[in-house]
Amino acid sequence: MSLLSVVLNVLWVLTGGLWMAIGWFIAAIVMALTIIGIPWARSAFTIARYAFLPFGFRAVPRNQVQGYDDLGTGAVGWVGNLFWLLLAGWWLAICHLVIAVGLAITIVGIPFAWAHLKFAGLSLWPVGKTIVSAERFEFLRIGSR
Repeated sequence: MSLLSVVLNVLWVLTGGLWMAIGWFIAAIVMALTIIGIPWARSAFTIARYAFLPFGFRAVPRNQVQGYDDLGTGAVGWVGNLFWLLLAGWWLAICHLVIAVGLAITIVGIPFAWAHLKFAGLSLWPVGKTIVSAERFEFLRIGSR
């Protein structure tokens, strides 16, 4: 991880990233406790880690990394995302949006507000996503051309 990513991650933690990572972690635990929600808990734990230190990483569809569809990237994943949206996604997205608005008021907070907006979108539809390093993301992006 580059020095810039480290600095941005430290600032991210101070600008709401810690609280949102905790929110994702709580959502994952609640989902895991229901037993039925274990598949969603996996996605939430993955994104909780990403929400804590997002700079230097990217969220991408898992089928782009694997090269094939799996249970979470096909029709079952779409239904899973719909359930996630109704159970936990909307409140995580609202929390990210509230923090983004607060950060966007300041000039310095605009880049972090933008990152929270990206997380708001991810909050609504996380199943079938995986987290890769920025270097791996560039490799996947260039390789798909």
